[in-house]
Amino acid sequence: MGKALFITGTGTDVGKTYVTALIVKRLRDAGLDAGYYKAAISGAEKLEDGSLYAGDAMYVKEIAELTETQEELVSYVYEAAVSPHLAAQINNDPIDFDVVERDFRRALAAHDYLTMEGSGGIICPLRWDKEHHVILDDLVRRLKLGALIVADAGLGTINAAVLTIEHLRGRGIPVRGIILNRFHEGDIMEEDNYAMIEEITGVKIVATVGSGDEALDMDAKKLAALYE
Repeated sequence: MGKALFITGTGTDVGKTYVTALIVKRLRDAGLDAGYYKAAISGAEKLEDGSLYAGDAMYVKEIAELTETQEELVSYVYEAAVSPHLAAQINNDPIDFDVVERDFRRALAAHDYLTMEGSGGIICPLRWDKEHHVILDDLVRRLKLGALIVADAGLGTINAAVLTIEHLRGRGIPVRGIILNRFHEGDIMEEDNYAMIEEITGVKIVATVGSGDEALDMDAKKLAALYE
């Protein structure tokens, strides 16, 4: 059985999938057996044959050169570009968390290091109906995962990062670290954001990623140590 790490973002469009792909690629480039899994993707592209293309999962597959099929990488794929709980309601296809856990466990058994990507921020509703009220953090707790946070390096990130960390801590989810995306070394504001997040929260920023980076500048052993 492998080790796993959950990747969440401080919000939508912070580059979580981009950074996740670099994480998986970094491990694989170091010769480690690394895989990827995501419970649900919304906003998928409908292809000419009527099938749905899970862009996030397939992007990671391409960048990290994974061999799994789309069906093995993600359990639920929705076309509507809305929160997964709403997309599921629109499609009358609610997430079955027994299915998600089964698929997660299968992916975990297939790799030494499994990176599980979340949907949006940590307070993203996955299912909200008469039978179940499930937020993303509920799933993380069920799977007993620690979280690595992806945050944008720019304006507003101190607030977003601190709130995300405090929420995770309040839910008893271990915070393994932060990666700042779209970071510009030497930028006075972004350098201050880096320092203030660490000082306020005590959580280490384990790496930074610049726009267009094709590799994660982080020691593979230190990265692998974040997985449990």
